[in-house]
Amino acid sequence: MTEDVDVVVVGARCAGSSTAIALARGGRRVVVLDKAQFPSDTLSTHLLWPAGLAELHLLGALPAVSALGAPPLPVAYAAGGGIEVRTGFSAVEGIAHAMCVRRTGLDAALVDTARGAGADVREHATATELLRESDRVAGVRYVDRSGQSHDVRASVVVGADGRRSTIARLVGSQQPRRSSASGRACYYGYWRDQDHSWRDTAAQWREGRELGTAFPCDDGLVLVLLQPPIARAAEFRGDVEGTYLRSIEAIPGLAKRLVGSELIGGVRSASDITSYFRRSHGPGWALVGDAGHFKDPVTAQGIRDALRYGRLLGESIHATLGSSDVGSALRRWERTRDRECYEVYQWTNRLARGDAMSQLEVELYRAASRDPSLAREMTDVFSRICRPAELITPRRALELAQQAMRNADDRRGALRTLAREVGTAVSDSFARAISLR
Repeated sequence: MTEDVDVVVVGARCAGSSTAIALARGGRRVVVLDKAQFPSDTLSTHLLWPAGLAELHLLGALPAVSALGAPPLPVAYAAGGGIEVRTGFSAVEGIAHAMCVRRTGLDAALVDTARGAGADVREHATATELLRESDRVAGVRYVDRSGQSHDVRASVVVGADGRRSTIARLVGSQQPRRSSASGRACYYGYWRDQDHSWRDTAAQWREGRELGTAFPCDDGLVLVLLQPPIARAAEFRGDVEGTYLRSIEAIPGLAKRLVGSELIGGVRSASDITSYFRRSHGPGWALVGDAGHFKDPVTAQGIRDALRYGRLLGESIHATLGSSDVGSALRRWERTRDRECYEVYQWTNRLARGDAMSQLEVELYRAASRDPSLAREMTDVFSRICRPAELITPRRALELAQQAMRNADDRRGALRTLAREVGTAVSDSFARAISLR
């Protein structure tokens, strides 16, 4: 038998649940398929800046997520180049703190919220084929936990099934239309946190080309993420845990933060990180979350974007389903996502190069350590309140460059670095203008 609904969403985590919540609240019949059974973990570094928590609030999931016990993080701390910056956050939807919530609880809370909104979430359900009608996608065939096959017809099929999206492959959109390989690998583990003086702080350290973070999360744990240069990936493959621990010791501030704390469980890793945009809509289909667009975790934007553009997708199409206008709604939604994300994508790619801090970055930290309003602007970029170009204006870039030249031991090296940064900024601006035209 073939079942008829308005929308099928493949993937029930952040992007899929947020899409389903928006559609179900609009009165649409939504089936959500996921091969997992919730609660279920997934590879993720799961820090939410205030803008991400604001998306949970708009979806109605924030009370359930807050009840999981992750501490509010009203303080942001960054150290590099011998300089420390400590600041707070501007409020988004009345929320002025970050939070690091493990995906087991976060995703289950979103699934429960989707079900509460009226979505039909089916676990142990694996999408295997697309149903087609003429030149458009018209539904999904899936296999349940018993191995039985089912067909569900729908006006739109939404792929919310991650970087290795089955739906992206089936619609022929697996190859990105633009991409950038990361210069960093990713290794993280959970520690039993013993330093309660840091339980309100999301912290990052830069030491040479090394980058390490510590984000307190639920159950008394702290997520400790390392993003070393990709050239060190082979070293980690030989001894993941040992290299992870030695790398922490090479970042003195992070090592001091973890004194008395204990690593529990294993170390998780990802070394094939590529940021991208895929073509994310077509006749009868859309790709949301990492299925359509992915950014390196160095700026912790993924969950916020999955929640936001899942919600916006649902809100964009619910009134046009079944009509010829749905294609235009999908097109507008994708253009909105690209317009809002492209500059942040470029900024993230620059931070993911795996380089040591540039002289401009050092001078930015130095200035922010003396100017609380500038420090707040830096966190506002992470919360998407402030664009990167609004933080580093031409005038501010010139001031930072002048200061860098005054403080540089190697002025020729500083000039080469500054020239590269200027060239990157010009190239990014040109690429952004062409891509978003």
